[in-house]
Amino acid sequence: MMGYLVRIVTTVLALFIWPRAALPAEPHWPSSLVIGTAAPDGTYAVYGEGLARILTRELGLPVATRLTEGPVENVKLLEAGEIQLAFVTMGVALQGWNGTGEWTGGRQFRTMRALFPMYETVFQIAVPRNSPIQSVADLNGKRVGVGPQGGTTSVYAPEIFKALKVAPALSNGEWADLINQAQGQALDAMLVAGGVPFPALLQFERQGIRYLPLNPQQTTDVRLAIPELAPSIVPAGVYPSLNRGYQTVGVYNFAVARSDLPDDLAYAIVDVVFSHQDELIEAHPAAAETVPARFTRNTFLPFHGGATRWYSSQFTTGVDRGD
Repeated sequence: MMGYLVRIVTTVLALFIWPRAALPAEPHWPSSLVIGTAAPDGTYAVYGEGLARILTRELGLPVATRLTEGPVENVKLLEAGEIQLAFVTMGVALQGWNGTGEWTGGRQFRTMRALFPMYETVFQIAVPRNSPIQSVADLNGKRVGVGPQGGTTSVYAPEIFKALKVAPALSNGEWADLINQAQGQALDAMLVAGGVPFPALLQFERQGIRYLPLNPQQTTDVRLAIPELAPSIVPAGVYPSLNRGYQTVGVYNFAVARSDLPDDLAYAIVDVVFSHQDELIEAHPAAAETVPARFTRNTFLPFHGGATRWYSSQFTTGVDRGD
C-alpha cells in the first residue's frame, strides 16, 4: 500500500517539476495530462509508461501515468476529472456507460469518449508446474489470486467461475504480492486478465508453470454468461512454458478521454500513437495490436470528436462522435 501511495505522489510531483521547455503546443490545451493505468506489474502500467514518454515528447506537454486499481477506478477518475485519459476494457466501459455493473451503483458514467484501440485482454489461468491441479474444474475450493480489487480480472472472475460452475476462494492484491504467494504455495493458482505477455506471469514463469485452457464447452458457457467476451488464443512461445496455443477468452481494450478534451488535442494523440506504434511496441509487445483498423472493436462507446476526424480521414467508413 505504501508503494502505491508513493507512486501517486511521484506522479503528482512530476507534473510540477517537469522541465520548463515542455510547454503546450497550443495555448488552449491543458498544461498537462494524466493517464489512468492499473496496478504495477501489469500490462496497462508498462504500456502506459511507454505511451506517456512518447506523448510528452511529441505533443510538447507533460504526460504522466497514475497507477490505479484498473478500468473501474479509471472510469470513476475520468468522470471526476482527476485524470484526462484512461485505459479501459470494453466490458467494464459498457457496464459504466449503461450503469449496469454493481460497482456503478446504478449511475451512468458518460464522460468517456473512445480514442484508439489498444490490444486484446485475454484471461489466463496458471498453476505451478508441479501442482496436482490439471484442469479448470480442479480449481473448486482452491485459492486463486485475481489481482487488485476493481481491476479487470477481479471484476470478471466471479462471473467467469460462476459460468464454469467452479467455486474457488478468490484473493485480491497487487500482482507482485500475489505471485509471491503463489510461488510460496499460499495460493494454488492465478487468474490473470491482460495483454500478453503479462509482466507478472513472466515473473511466475521463473519457477515453471502450466496454463489451464478452456475446453470448447467451457468457452461456450462463459460466452453465454458474458457476451462481450470472445474466443481467443495465446500463441505458443509467448511465454517460456507455453509450447502450444492456449485456448481462452478475451475482451478488447481502448484508450479513452474526457469528452471535454480539445478536439485538436485528441486528434494529435491518435495521430502520435499510430505514427509511433513501433516505439510503443518496444514498451510492450501487446502494442502490436494497436492498429487503426481495430477501431471497429468498439461497438457502443462514442468516439471523441478529434478521434472521429482522424479515422474519417483514413477510412471511408465513418465513426459516430455521439455528442
